[in-house]
Amino acid sequence: MKIKLDSIRACLDGVIPGTIATCGADGTPNMAYLSQVQYVDAGHVALSYQFFNTTRRNILANPYARVAVIDPETAAHYRLTLQYLRTEQDGPLFEKMKAKLAGIASHTGMAGVFRLLGADVYRVLDIERVPGQTIAPPPPRGNLLAALRASAEQLCHCTELDGLLAQTLNCLELHFDIHYAMVLMLDAANGRLYTVASRGYAQSGVGSEIALGDGVIGVAAREKTPIRIGHFAAEYSYGRAIRDSLERSGVAPHLDTEIPLPGLPESRSQLAVPIRAGERVLGVLYVESPQDLRFGYDDEDALISLAGGLGAAIQLLQHAQVEPPDSTPAAARRHAPAGGPPVQVRHYAENDSVFLDGHYLIKGVAGAILWALVRDFADTGRSAFTNRELRLDPRIRLPDVSDNLEARLILLGRRLVEHQAPIRLDKTGRGCFELRVERPLELVHIPHGA
Repeated sequence: MKIKLDSIRACLDGVIPGTIATCGADGTPNMAYLSQVQYVDAGHVALSYQFFNTTRRNILANPYARVAVIDPETAAHYRLTLQYLRTEQDGPLFEKMKAKLAGIASHTGMAGVFRLLGADVYRVLDIERVPGQTIAPPPPRGNLLAALRASAEQLCHCTELDGLLAQTLNCLELHFDIHYAMVLMLDAANGRLYTVASRGYAQSGVGSEIALGDGVIGVAAREKTPIRIGHFAAEYSYGRAIRDSLERSGVAPHLDTEIPLPGLPESRSQLAVPIRAGERVLGVLYVESPQDLRFGYDDEDALISLAGGLGAAIQLLQHAQVEPPDSTPAAARRHAPAGGPPVQVRHYAENDSVFLDGHYLIKGVAGAILWALVRDFADTGRSAFTNRELRLDPRIRLPDVSDNLEARLILLGRRLVEHQAPIRLDKTGRGCFELRVERPLELVHIPHGA
């Protein structure tokens, strides 16, 4: 092909509907509008299969089609000659197209009508330019390759997970002009993602959770593929995703133990990219915007690359933070005896949720960590600890070394700071930290079933 499919990807974002021409078994031609033409790779596209109509019957009888697409910025017309290969009704490609179609349907007032039945995959046989007038494209927002290079150079200097996460969000804002973003880590054992860092929101939402498969974030993690939407889609909104998750888990009446996920009230553009280390998903890098069609294929490519580097860095830091067997806690600094009224630390064994003076703080592994630390402090006065000890502590039930212990400690530390709690975690060295307690503790344990 003289014209490469990669060079016309802007035509495939659904801004201007494409048209498809097919031919029946008896030679009768037919034309119809397309909801979606999805870029798959340099030699393939996928078309949305929504109805069993004339187009569908023709393709099953005669697997060749012509598709016309238009560049929304230059008005350049292109014709694609295609050969039908197969239909996918689940998996990453299907989920990508399903999410994008939900945004298109909502934007066009067809939310109750458009429903994806399958992703029809075609081989691109030829691409030709249709003669006609065009307009000059607008100047690009920025050089994404330069932004990626600058980000990579800055991230390679990070030696701790906390700094790596913060620098990632800094790079998104400074180099990519993305002002709303969050990083979520995967709790594979429980099938949920939890927020460890965010940027641009009124509330950080650190500790908020979303289940695998819920919203663009959960789908991206479950399918190990980027999910991008260019228009608001109620089906993929935060409130819908969290409500569905709570209903499935049976904890809808206990919303006071749920931290709200940060996010724009009506996000117009969303892009969720899995953070991977090899085939293993570590988490999700999520960005959004109040503008329609803020993120295109090039943005998706750049953030996939950024997330790939982030995943490799997280994995390296996880291994670097595993202390040798002879590691011992650093000596804790001496502090004046805690004074003032006692703070009640209430722990529920059912889900390891922890409340401070009746206010919800955290749950899950992070809650189990805090409860173990305050118990040791109350029983023995101990305040110095190591990450290695926590990994081996049966009270915490950490599945394995790769389960992001450092991310749990970051999450716990930030939640304590946000609550202005009289309890702090201070890092004192490689794999070592100190529990600082500024008021007397009153520990209350609620056993299972109580």
